[in-house]
Amino acid sequence: MSGSRYSLAALLAGSSLVLNACGVLSYATQAPAPVVSRSGGAATDSAGHISDKASDVVLFALGLIETGYRFGGKNPEAGLDCSGMVSYVFQKSADMRLAGSAADLARQGKPVPAAQLRPGDLVFFNIGHKSYSHVGIYIGDDRFVHAPNSLGKVRTESLKNSWFAARFEEGRTYFD
Repeated sequence: MSGSRYSLAALLAGSSLVLNACGVLSYATQAPAPVVSRSGGAATDSAGHISDKASDVVLFALGLIETGYRFGGKNPEAGLDCSGMVSYVFQKSADMRLAGSAADLARQGKPVPAAQLRPGDLVFFNIGHKSYSHVGIYIGDDRFVHAPNSLGKVRTESLKNSWFAARFEEGRTYFD
């Protein structure tokens, strides 16, 4: 721990326990195990600590699980689409302005190889043969949070899921 801040893994574990006890999370949307990068190591900054902003982004995104979907939605009260969720999360949790469509968001930030994704990075997908048409927030352990479509709610998914793996384009970081 650094100062009074808990590690992201400890916060996620505690959040998962509280949300499960309250019956908020269903089996399919439970928070992931402690956050690790795709390469298996802890997601850390150059000093060996998880970025505070990245931790805040991940926790805030997890708090939106089960929020309804709405095309063009930019806040939880009205519903969220994928890029609206990302913009909302980054603004509220990290005071960072990321705006526009998934393709617009992809033009910002710095590319990150899939094996080096860290919590808080964005993951982009090619849906319907349209590059950068879907975006989610990487939370670690090969998982991400996203607002899928009008048939679903904000939820977590695995990058290893064959459907998403086949459509994965790249990751981008906004914290370096």
